[in-house]
Amino acid sequence: MTKSTISLGKRDVKLDYPAYSNNLLEVLEQHQIPVEYQCRSGYCGSCRLTLLKGEVDYLVSLLAFIQHNEILACCCYPCGDIEIDI
Repeated sequence: MTKSTISLGKRDVKLDYPAYSNNLLEVLEQHQIPVEYQCRSGYCGSCRLTLLKGEVDYLVSLLAFIQHNEILACCCYPCGDIEIDI
């Protein structure tokens, strides 16, 4: 996995997603970006975010239902640069 950039839509903020990171939620937390979460395993859907641009992949099979433009920050990582609504 290579380093990616995360753009936070309305905030006009860009964050680096280091290649060694476990998931998107951890990177957002490291930058003090508040994200609602509970289970950290793709089950509850609390960390659901809207993906505006780019693609993500998942570390586990999701149990929570998501729409085609939604992602679960607790168990995904970007496949290149992404933009999320947060």
